[in-house]
Amino acid sequence: MFDETRYAYVGPPAIRDRARGEPGAAIVNTADLERWLAANPDAAGEGATYVVDLQGRLRLAPRRSEHIDCAGGQAVLAAGEIRFGRAADRRIVVPEVSNPSTGYCRDPDCWRSVAAALTAAGVDAPAFFTRAFVFRRCPACAEINLVKDDWFACAACDAELPRAWNFAAPAAQTTS
Repeated sequence: MFDETRYAYVGPPAIRDRARGEPGAAIVNTADLERWLAANPDAAGEGATYVVDLQGRLRLAPRRSEHIDCAGGQAVLAAGEIRFGRAADRRIVVPEVSNPSTGYCRDPDCWRSVAAALTAAGVDAPAFFTRAFVFRRCPACAEINLVKDDWFACAACDAELPRAWNFAAPAAQTTS
């Protein structure tokens, strides 16, 4: 796997403090994914919460789970939501995958980690996120913002938001 920056949790402390520390199911092959989907039938309709852990593995949890729980309280390479479907030949496909996580606030550049984790598990991935989200922390009031329509202004105080990702400095280490 390529070098990738590790990103620590930057979301609400109350959610971090409630985290169970039990990671989501590691999906390293299609058999793992088949078992997880069978054990979580609601995921067929509503999708799932995912993270890519520091070993580059896809981890899944039910859709309404917190990303920090899915990550077992650890830093991640990517986080978001994913939906699975079936191709005509019955293999599992990913028709939708996105990066919304107010806990990790990853930029769309985390796509490489998601694509690599899906490929390693034997699941075809789309060419890029089907919906990509951009998050910035307001330098004036510290509010987490979802940037919409390329408008880099804080929703809470209207201060200008930086164009570059600006959450807490990522952990200094990279994976190898």
